[in-house]
Amino acid sequence: MTRTEVDPQARFDEIIEAGEKVEPRDWMPEAYRKTMIRQIAQHAHSEVIGQQPEGNWITRAPSLARKAILIAKVQDEAGHGLYLYSAAETLGVSRHELNEMLHSGRQKYSSIFNYPTLSWADIGAIGWLVDGAAITNQVMLTRTSYGPYSRAMIRICKEESFHQRQGYEIMLALVNGTEQQKAIAQDAFERWWWPSLAMFGPPDDQSTHTEQSQAWGIKLETNDELRQKFVDMTVPQADYLGLTVPDPELRYDEDSGHYHFGEIDWDDFWQVVKGNGPCNRERIAHKTKAWDDGAWVREAALAHAAKQANNSKGAEK
Repeated sequence: MTRTEVDPQARFDEIIEAGEKVEPRDWMPEAYRKTMIRQIAQHAHSEVIGQQPEGNWITRAPSLARKAILIAKVQDEAGHGLYLYSAAETLGVSRHELNEMLHSGRQKYSSIFNYPTLSWADIGAIGWLVDGAAITNQVMLTRTSYGPYSRAMIRICKEESFHQRQGYEIMLALVNGTEQQKAIAQDAFERWWWPSLAMFGPPDDQSTHTEQSQAWGIKLETNDELRQKFVDMTVPQADYLGLTVPDPELRYDEDSGHYHFGEIDWDDFWQVVKGNGPCNRERIAHKTKAWDDGAWVREAALAHAAKQANNSKGAEK
């Protein structure tokens, strides 16, 4: 029996059940399509907005080598945004629409990027903790059910692994430096630890999307499972650096083989998500201005493409 002879919903269910990939030309439930647009768009917006807190330190990096590495990293993040916008476009939504929804507040980006980068150590903490949390989540997404998203994540994860190592190396250099450098490393660690844990989203019993996303094969592990994996991976790294985890409840549980950690301040998390974080307005204002300032470039590119198309048609005649 060919695919066209099968009931579309039954074929979609078969693809999901078999762990295969849903491709752009396949039939999919409208709710699945909307969920994928929301998730991919939020990911793309996060990559683009995420350039701002790090770009803030490009001109103030402590050496030429550090500057070059940070420029390369910020450039990578822009590329990740482009991959992801392209993946979202295969679902029938334009990049222009996605950006308009971001600017108007109808779509979100990761709340982690609404915190300020106060010192050079913050760049290390972002690479180590924020990118480390991102990798923990994104490795799972290389096996997600939507094909274009899954394939984009393969390259993104490879590049993010370098970002995580770069951040950890910055922290390692700082803790092996002066007492002042050790102090700013500890300070940055304390400020980014809890927001990094919150990055995985609300607890499973409060998550509105996890159950359906798992049923569709979009998400293969829950928020709490991913958060635990990140804590188990990161605490030994902090111990090696000689940094103190800012959690008096942290302890290793011999029976479970996992670290027990304290309660996240979810009130702060939701305040930031709602737009009341330290840098929410600044981030969106900067992004919107860049979009508006770049309008002439997009218009010129479209005009050039139209001219080339007309020239090709004329040549064919």
